[in-house]
Amino acid sequence: MILSRTYRPEDMAGCLALFDSNTPRFFDVSEREGFVGFLEDQALRWPYQVIERDGRIVGCGGHAVEADGVSVTLCWGMVDNSLHGQGLGRVLTEARIAAARATPGVGRVKLNTSQHTQGFYARFGFETEKVTPDGYAPGIDRWDMVLTLG
Repeated sequence: MILSRTYRPEDMAGCLALFDSNTPRFFDVSEREGFVGFLEDQALRWPYQVIERDGRIVGCGGHAVEADGVSVTLCWGMVDNSLHGQGLGRVLTEARIAAARATPGVGRVKLNTSQHTQGFYARFGFETEKVTPDGYAPGIDRWDMVLTLG
């Protein structure tokens, strides 16, 4: 059974296990400290979800409304590396886009990702604004992307 629910502090170890499963291809080990800080603070204040399958955390991701009130930024979305290709990332992304659409005044969704997942987000209509070679770490480029909501 799959369940999506709000992140709780006791979910940290499960979310860090997801991060670790996606290192070093999708995340650089140097980013882990930033994710820990996010889980300790913003994940408790912003909409951040975990996906459980049979009681185990298999995905997480959230979003934040930017200060301009017009943009939503997707934050720290990931699925257990062993479960890629099973539709969990699609469900998570669709839920976050739907939440952005439901937020009054929001007209676009922004994200930054790597060359490994930019094609995944392009399938949802995200367009590339900027590519920064080695933007996260050597061999992991940063792709800034935006989806205009209509």
